[in-house]
Amino acid sequence: MNVTASYGSIQRIIFMIAVLVACSRADAQTPATWVIPAKYKTMKNPTTSSPDNLSTGKELYSKHCKSCHGTRGLGDGPKAATLDVGCGDFSTAAFQAQADGELFYKVSEGMEKMPSFKKMIPSENDRWSLVDYMRTFKAK
Repeated sequence: MNVTASYGSIQRIIFMIAVLVACSRADAQTPATWVIPAKYKTMKNPTTSSPDNLSTGKELYSKHCKSCHGTRGLGDGPKAATLDVGCGDFSTAAFQAQADGELFYKVSEGMEKMPSFKKMIPSENDRWSLVDYMRTFKAK
């Protein structure tokens, strides 16, 4: 038996196991992709960015969102570091390019670590006000 050939085989097996373990960890930390139903992509926001709506949105954001998404919506709230997925950064162009209906869907339905807010914020108008407030994080 060739000891060198056996040692090389063992090394390859150990390498393949290490690759499989690394891939499985990466998969566990990769957030799922939001699947937004078509009707939300074209849904119009029934509210306006009035001072009252923005005030309501800010109050709801402070109560329900700030701990993960941070004061300025950068995804850097105190709870963010404890999660194994990244919190969204609301100031990015990609985030701001989403339709209001898409954001409303995400707030309403949640996904994985992000909870659904339909029960915590039962008023649809209040959830729309939250969407209005999230728009204020647009990078300047």
